[in-house]
Amino acid sequence: MTDPHYQPPTGSGGEGWFSPGRLNVQVVYCLYLVSFVVGLTGIVGLIMAYVNRGKGEPWVDTHYTYAIRTFWIGLLYALIAGLLMVAVIGVILIFAVAIWIVVRCVIGLQKASAGEPIARPTSWWI
Repeated sequence: MTDPHYQPPTGSGGEGWFSPGRLNVQVVYCLYLVSFVVGLTGIVGLIMAYVNRGKGEPWVDTHYTYAIRTFWIGLLYALIAGLLMVAVIGVILIFAVAIWIVVRCVIGLQKASAGEPIARPTSWWI
């Protein structure tokens, strides 16, 4: 017989790939990193972040904001570096942008794994 008072156990903010929680945030960051090899995965990660923002726990939402801003600010920095490729400085800047994105993703992955929020999700730096 089934217990009428049974409630399914709740995970820490959802445990599926597409539910707004720790695993989903980690997938978003990993998709950003994979986008250095397969370019479209960054857009998939951005869409996942937009779809799930506001649906999870508050600490998870800081990660979605951070991931969304990482994408758009990284794109802006890459466009500026691309324009400056006419000068030699653009080549150096494009590597700096790549490092900036990797560092933000690693920080996000570490904090998400520990269940911690991003302290300043709207920061332009790290």
